[in-house]
Amino acid sequence: MSAHARISAITDRIVERSKPTRERYLERLRAAASQGVQRSVLGCANLAHGFAVCSPADKDALAGDRIANLGIITAYNDMLSAHQPFETYPAIIREAAAQAGGVAQVAGGVPAMCDGVTQGQPGMELSLFSRDLIAMSAGVGLSHNMFDAALFLGVCDKIVPGLVIAALSFGHLPSIFVPAGPMTTGLPNDEKSRVRQLFAEGKVGRAELLEAESKSYHGPGTCTFYGTANSNQMLMEIMGFHMPGSSFINPGTPLREALTREAAKRALAITALGNEFTPAGEMIDERSVVNGVVGLHATGGSTNHTLHLVAMARAAGIQLTWQDIAELSEIVPLLARVYPNGLADVNHFQAAGGMGFLIKELLKHGLVHDDVRTVFGQGLEAYTVDARLGEKGAVVREPSPEKSVDPKVLSSIETPFQANGGLKMLRGNLGKAVIKISSVKPERHIIEAPAIIFHSQQELQDAFKEGKLNRDFIAVVRFQGPKANGMPELHKLTPPLGVLQDRGFRVALLTDGRMSGASGKVPAAIHVTPEAVDGGPIARIREGDIIRLDAIKGTLELLVDAADLAEREPVTVDLSDNEFGMGRELFAPFRRAVGPSDQGASVLFHH
Repeated sequence: MSAHARISAITDRIVERSKPTRERYLERLRAAASQGVQRSVLGCANLAHGFAVCSPADKDALAGDRIANLGIITAYNDMLSAHQPFETYPAIIREAAAQAGGVAQVAGGVPAMCDGVTQGQPGMELSLFSRDLIAMSAGVGLSHNMFDAALFLGVCDKIVPGLVIAALSFGHLPSIFVPAGPMTTGLPNDEKSRVRQLFAEGKVGRAELLEAESKSYHGPGTCTFYGTANSNQMLMEIMGFHMPGSSFINPGTPLREALTREAAKRALAITALGNEFTPAGEMIDERSVVNGVVGLHATGGSTNHTLHLVAMARAAGIQLTWQDIAELSEIVPLLARVYPNGLADVNHFQAAGGMGFLIKELLKHGLVHDDVRTVFGQGLEAYTVDARLGEKGAVVREPSPEKSVDPKVLSSIETPFQANGGLKMLRGNLGKAVIKISSVKPERHIIEAPAIIFHSQQELQDAFKEGKLNRDFIAVVRFQGPKANGMPELHKLTPPLGVLQDRGFRVALLTDGRMSGASGKVPAAIHVTPEAVDGGPIARIREGDIIRLDAIKGTLELLVDAADLAEREPVTVDLSDNEFGMGRELFAPFRRAVGPSDQGASVLFHH
């Protein structure tokens, strides 16, 4: 079976599985859309509140439903480097909308936390839950029913998935995502990683570490490595939520502003008042979701999207599974080498040909669906372009290059970096997990070693500093799942495990927590489900048990007698330290209600 046929077969399987929920979703969406311009259902007092601060001309137009009103949902704050540029976007959008005969209002703001700031801190235990909270917050903003389309301003880790869930929950409205772009290149990522490792070994001090980190993260825009934030931007483009070529243009440039103006004008054009009505929930279908998964694999994107894509799809009534994601990974070759899967950063990816070249390669070989709707119109072919600044400051688009400008960063399908996407599902008597092996050396794809058990990141770090880990082992870091403590990312584990691996030891990680797109060179079975707090098999592992992690066969096994394993009582731990402080007490209802990792770790779609 050809690759194209296999892509189609997996898509058809998702369509068939999703029929009941997708049909119910579309019925609700069409019922909402059939009401016409939503302001028409508002009473006079409602409308008066809704446009109290508008100009007299805009009030008159909005009262008569003669012009479109754009609702801006913004994740602006000036602590996040990636979101600081959004400060000026509402004014730019309002002006562009007025020039095109429309109105724009900030409908609401949503929280936006920085995983880089909260990494290894108590606040990280709010991070995953913030995705669903963002969806709910955006829902509050759009619930005023004043809008004909929505513009979503968001970039980073949980923010974009949360905004997508909101856009699809209000799927009767057209929605365009407006990015801010990556920061310019700073200290090379491999140098930053080298200093981190030296610090972990005690060979440099905090001053040297802070200097390296500050040179890496030095200005407005997303972090330049290929973690969840930049994976988000790739997804929004390949799924058709971005204007073509807009994902990786640096902030503060004339082209960036021109793309923002263009997005506002396009949003007006695709409302029900125009001739190209494109409701987000109709636009995004099973083919769009498959395109997103394919893009994730082709670029070696973040493992966080094994959670987010599942939850995003469910918001549109689409039932995506880890098995679908794993099977697509077997088909799709790895075409990008961006740190941590290589030495380049996302600016190098953009310069080598970026999303236009990537989509062109995938289309050429039938690995993505072209027959999709996007905010730009019909067909993904329109995204095989580079955006440029034309005369009078307008955006013009040119065909993307036929060949990669830098084959070491962005390759063709004929010469991929590896034959598959490197993201696999593991199954066995320890449950289900995912692993990303695109930057793990082949000789480490199978690890069989005794378990050393930890119930926090700090325990492992302390053991490392005390010299207790200089041997082959699999680190079992449990009670890190969504119900236990909100499923924080465990990046503090990467430097010590990397050091031990460099010393020649065979090490791996097994956890019901997360590691994101920066898990790097150490084999890591993550998102293990059922999680420990639910009494999953991971809670039955004992110190010294032999575990076999086989990323080639896709298995995760505790090598003990089945009867012995069944008789063991799951370990329980006191989680009270995770229940208070830094807002964690406010999220207790989320911990109680959250669903399992393989269903998106969501409180919104778990019944």
